[in-house]
Amino acid sequence: MKGYTTKQIRNVALISHGGAGKTSLAEALLYTSGVTNRLGRVEAGNTITDFDPDEVKRQVTISTALAPVEWKGVKLNLLDTPGFFDFIGEVHGALRVADSALVTVCGVSGVEVGTEMVWKFADQYELPRVVFINKLNRENADFDGTLEQLRSQFGLQVFPLQFPIGLQEDFRGVVDLVRMKALVFEEDGLSMSEEDIPDDLLEKAEEMREKIIEAAAEADDDLMEKYLEDEEELSEEEINSALRRGTLEGTIVPVLCGAATKNYGIQPLLDLCASALPSPADRPPVRGTRPGSDEEVVRNPDPAEPFSALVFKTLTDPYVGRVNFIRVFSGTLKSDAGLYNVTKDKMERIGGLFFMRGKNQEAAGEVAAGDLAALSKLSVTATGDTLCDKSDPVVFLPVEFPRPVISFAVEPKSKGDEEKVSAGLSRFLDEDPTFRVEKNTETRELIISGMGDMHLDVMVERLSQKFGVDVNLKTPKVPYRETISKSARRENKYKKQSGGRGQYGHVFLELSPLEKGEGFVFEDKIVGGVVPKQYIPAVEKGVIEAMQEGILAGYPVVDVKVTLYDGSYHTVDSSEMAFKIAGSVAFRGALEQAVPVLLEPIMDVEVTVPEQFMGDIMGDLNSRRGRIQGMTPGEGLQVIKAQVPLAEMFTYAIDLRSMTQGRGYFTMQFSHYEEVPHHESEKIIAAVRERKEKDE
Repeated sequence: MKGYTTKQIRNVALISHGGAGKTSLAEALLYTSGVTNRLGRVEAGNTITDFDPDEVKRQVTISTALAPVEWKGVKLNLLDTPGFFDFIGEVHGALRVADSALVTVCGVSGVEVGTEMVWKFADQYELPRVVFINKLNRENADFDGTLEQLRSQFGLQVFPLQFPIGLQEDFRGVVDLVRMKALVFEEDGLSMSEEDIPDDLLEKAEEMREKIIEAAAEADDDLMEKYLEDEEELSEEEINSALRRGTLEGTIVPVLCGAATKNYGIQPLLDLCASALPSPADRPPVRGTRPGSDEEVVRNPDPAEPFSALVFKTLTDPYVGRVNFIRVFSGTLKSDAGLYNVTKDKMERIGGLFFMRGKNQEAAGEVAAGDLAALSKLSVTATGDTLCDKSDPVVFLPVEFPRPVISFAVEPKSKGDEEKVSAGLSRFLDEDPTFRVEKNTETRELIISGMGDMHLDVMVERLSQKFGVDVNLKTPKVPYRETISKSARRENKYKKQSGGRGQYGHVFLELSPLEKGEGFVFEDKIVGGVVPKQYIPAVEKGVIEAMQEGILAGYPVVDVKVTLYDGSYHTVDSSEMAFKIAGSVAFRGALEQAVPVLLEPIMDVEVTVPEQFMGDIMGDLNSRRGRIQGMTPGEGLQVIKAQVPLAEMFTYAIDLRSMTQGRGYFTMQFSHYEEVPHHESEKIIAAVRERKEKDE
């Protein structure tokens, strides 16, 4: 691949609802630009950007793939992103480094849940965008209906620059409203003929073109004056220039159309992407900070500035090991350069510098500001890290990935595989920042968390494929706690004589409840040395060990104050061990008298849903023993704040998606522990005892 300047680069993220045809569109763009000599198909598993075995098997995009194409002197770095919510973290990574978005919309299904979601993401990153209405060759395709949905949902700045000639099986071309020509595609899609607009479509074309001219004039004051005062016809060049300005400013969202699987409509789309979408030089400079301070640092997309880059994705290649994908924000990166990872405060040596196209690598001698590339064999670098020139360091904000929303406990199918499972899952953490692995020391379970059930299913399959271990997923155990509801006292004398030196420890303990979250307090009220000072830490140690397993269901005991107020000792037989045992036994005895109760973790939950689902969601949260804390209105959305027991939330991600047709999402974090209602407590204690009996 030849070298390109910053102004010749276009970083374009392909985003859509799952199944709208992004990967097929990427394949058509690659085919039309001459990168490949055959048009791959998702169903055949031979596309360039869906190359992972899981993607081929499931026929969905799981991981963002990079696919540069060259067209009319411009390099388009296409970022083919997933459309399913389970892999939404990949979309955030791509949008963080893209300069524009190509929104693919299915001409049959129209604007869908995922379309709304990725549009909001593009708004969040302030990205100019183009819409491509796809699948117009399919049965029930409806261009006008889909366009109306787009304008209704996203505003009147959505303007069609084309409309189709024929639909469904009769779809054969498009009317170009700027040039006022009919573009008719040959069977292979690579060739097209330019013809006069058919008479039956001419009136429609003239009406739609008038709206485009108005939009173009509004984007340029000089053109507006010419349009209103001189009543002159605007030239094609003037319209295109104004459309580009409006696209860059976000006041115009151009709409094109076609059928990716037939390769129809692809040349005009490539032309528009090359001419109307921004280069890195057209975008605002990137801002960061000096390491360890709040001093702002501005980096312009200039090859002459100090080098800086952000790692937006990491994958493990079976042949070259770990590969880090970067966006160069300033300066020029050469293949023999040393890099400073400012995030980790480590110098790195590049093992390889190359451009990626799907899984294929092309060596790069240097990478200019604004371009996307990949680095191999970096030792400590991970997604979100900033790489820069050590003499002029800067730290960029990392990619903001969403938090996991669903968790399962992992259990190996074969005994003895625990370490292999843990090691294998940990390897996936580098590749996927929305994936979590945690060893819960209380429940002794290995917990994996992700964005949905499909996300975790993929991880389990990869564990089997790459590490040869099979696991079962099950609902995690809830880390309950136990506490006391009243004060109690207990004496214990530990006395043992078996020949030679004996054992003697004698303590009086008082247990008192503490406020929620205060944990544990040990108070020494011994007077007169009835328990020597050297034995008091042993009493406390015995109490702490006894607190690890309560008497109701074996959960840790919390929020208890233990006071040692009396006791006795033997000058010969007393020992630390004796007082430790005496303290432990006295604690458990007092615990029985202190009316122990079960505590459960309560989570702060924020659910964001369209207004029409408010009633169902609030009712469902109440059925989960949740307490509504308040509601905050948004743009057609409501944010419901509630506190809900963790035990009721393990399947919520799946249930919420079902209740809201995929339009709802939520976040959750730990708040506090709270007493379990009596009827629920009885069920939990009975279940624990039943499990213990089975294990025995």
